[in-house]
Amino acid sequence: MQHFLAKYSHKNLHMNPLVDQMSSFLVMDILERAHALQARGIDIIHLEVGEPDFDVPTAGSEAILDAVRTGNTHYTHSMGSPELRQAIADRYKREHSVQVDPDCILITSGSSPALLLCTLLLCQPGSEVLLSNPGYACYRNFALAAQAKPVEYPLQAEHHFQTRVEDIRPLIRPQTAALFINTPTNPTGAIIPPQTLKELASLGIPIISDEIYHGLSYEQKASSLLEFTDQAFVVNGFSKRYAMTGLRLGYLIAPKQHMRALQTLQQNLFICAPSLAQRAGLAVLKHSESEVEQMRLAYRERRDYLLKRLLKMGFHIPCMPEGAFYIYCDARSFTDDSYAFAFEVLEHAHVGITPGVDFGSSGTHYVRFSYANTLENLREGMNRLETFLHNRTQHLIV
Repeated sequence: MQHFLAKYSHKNLHMNPLVDQMSSFLVMDILERAHALQARGIDIIHLEVGEPDFDVPTAGSEAILDAVRTGNTHYTHSMGSPELRQAIADRYKREHSVQVDPDCILITSGSSPALLLCTLLLCQPGSEVLLSNPGYACYRNFALAAQAKPVEYPLQAEHHFQTRVEDIRPLIRPQTAALFINTPTNPTGAIIPPQTLKELASLGIPIISDEIYHGLSYEQKASSLLEFTDQAFVVNGFSKRYAMTGLRLGYLIAPKQHMRALQTLQQNLFICAPSLAQRAGLAVLKHSESEVEQMRLAYRERRDYLLKRLLKMGFHIPCMPEGAFYIYCDARSFTDDSYAFAFEVLEHAHVGITPGVDFGSSGTHYVRFSYANTLENLREGMNRLETFLHNRTQHLIV
């Protein structure tokens, strides 16, 4: 037995080399350092994490309590409860005028499993997955998990970080397995126009459309890719719009011919989404639109306040955010190292912000501010940041 244990000691384990290629989630580095400072009694204003500060809508909380009281805490159908899938289909009919078959909806434990299921379905060793730079940091790692090669297409400041078909088309090759798009976009808040979505749908490649920030737009409604094709893989969920991050409830809408394969993956990897979260999701879809609208209006007020303060301080904002709850700022007036700058702001101003390099190599002099925090905290955070930048500038002059 001792010989067996020695032979298979940790140093002899064969780790998956793809794991070494995966990047850490840099915003979590900032958040964890912020928590360490808070443990020492230092007050931190959190503008780094993309998590709503609102509570779960009342109907959702009551549905969870009722499910616990009545013992409805067991596995659901692997695809998700039929009632919830129908309610989601009804929402797409109501908001996007598209007919979605409930049997083409798979309920997942947050949107991340939906993204993973898509890449596992579509990719194989040697596949390529197109994703934006800047873009959500985890897309690249989902592609790697499916043994595919991430290939970046640019979102350029001079084009207001808009997704452009002419930047994507030259990258399409026989081994292209999927294209990731995101609207409204993290980190920039840009919304992909309907005409662009129509052109993307005609490219002839599978598209994974991350629409998790739908419902959080301020001047124009974000269109769904499903308005232009029924062959899309649309990912959405309840974390952002409904402030249900910890309940882990998302969903995937996919072409019918792929649903059995996706169900098989779901059954083996996740079994089903949490039954309590599904109960909450159904309740908020039916009863919480007024609360959700109040959240949206609050985000818009916060966005407008933050824009004014950041511009006054000297940040440049190439894309005025139309949706989500982020502002992506050019901070080259202050730094060319967004990672170091974010930690400097945290340590000295006690304000958490996200370095732009978390979203791609183009973000070396960009930082992201989240306005998923109270207006009171935003004011305090901006006051601290303004004082810090003033003192920093004076110190550099001296």
